[in-house]
Amino acid sequence: MPTEDDPLFEPLDLGDETLENRVGLAPMTRTSATGDGRATAEMARYYAKFARGGFSFLLTEGTYPDTSHSQGYDDQPGLATDEHVEAWRTVTDAVHDEGSPIFAQLMHAGALSQGNRYEDETVGPSAVEPKGEQLEMYGGEGGFDEPRELTAEGIDDLIEGFVAAAERAVEANFDGVEIHGANGYVLDQFLTTYTNRRQDEYGGGVENRIRLTAEVVEAVRAATPERFVVGVRLSQSKVNDPDYRWPGGEGDAEAIFGAVSDAGADYLHVTEENVAAPAFEGGTATLSELADRYGDAPVIANGGLEEPDTARRVLESGADLLTLGTGALANPDWPTRVAEGRSLEAFDFERILRPDASIDDSEVPADD
Repeated sequence: MPTEDDPLFEPLDLGDETLENRVGLAPMTRTSATGDGRATAEMARYYAKFARGGFSFLLTEGTYPDTSHSQGYDDQPGLATDEHVEAWRTVTDAVHDEGSPIFAQLMHAGALSQGNRYEDETVGPSAVEPKGEQLEMYGGEGGFDEPRELTAEGIDDLIEGFVAAAERAVEANFDGVEIHGANGYVLDQFLTTYTNRRQDEYGGGVENRIRLTAEVVEAVRAATPERFVVGVRLSQSKVNDPDYRWPGGEGDAEAIFGAVSDAGADYLHVTEENVAAPAFEGGTATLSELADRYGDAPVIANGGLEEPDTARRVLESGADLLTLGTGALANPDWPTRVAEGRSLEAFDFERILRPDASIDDSEVPADD
């Protein structure tokens, strides 16, 4: 059993929520909604099992906010219609019955969209074809299309899409939302130097490139109840470019974390393949340490934290919370197992995420 001073099991207040431990479920694309974006009973069982396994808060898979250009994958859930709201209530009710809060991650894929039932074209900050290839485990194949550059009106519509989706999340009984500004999706495309060639207030220096993310956070914060948690996810690496790093190093980190904190973010969720490693070559500080240093909100760390001792070290060096992805898929009761001193199962990629990343019935046992 954990000792009283185990950082993994100390309670923490996040917004209006009191979390029983420091371990949450990371957002993971599972492409298991209906074709028109409605969450399913299978998804309700899937999320509820993590709450039942001791995760103190849950983040949903990336959920598209509008019926325009935001959808990234076939069978991805949305929060863009009244039907989406009604379907998500089944999920939030199931999770709340197990005693955990759940936050909806709002994701606009932008130029990385590889499956959209509403639009054929993609959009981005500039007409620059993304690096890499589409993700096969999410149904993609080949390279990405060159996106259409968003106009000023298109940017306004994008912001309003996030706001409207956050308002729907309130209606769906979510406890908060996470603005997805990481991993190469549209807000990260604005932040990235080589995908953003704009000459207006959204292009150029890092203060301009982070502007849109900050404006989305600020607008969502203003449109939702004070008790409602509004977080933001940030990363350097991308699903299509894992080696990218912020070119300004620690100076960029200071500007980025400062901007989203000033916009009203209730937490900063930083993610890298190994978030416990130094963020920049030649430096020693991790991305979570830099978020703690330059931000003004609780820090959630994600990436490579499946081993409890590594997770503890990250908490002790600046992060307030952590989220688990592959570790949670292999161990839906990870917090309970660690608390009880039981061994952990190794993650089996071929068994869990092949031939695709959808939820398999075998992963979701029926409720007792």
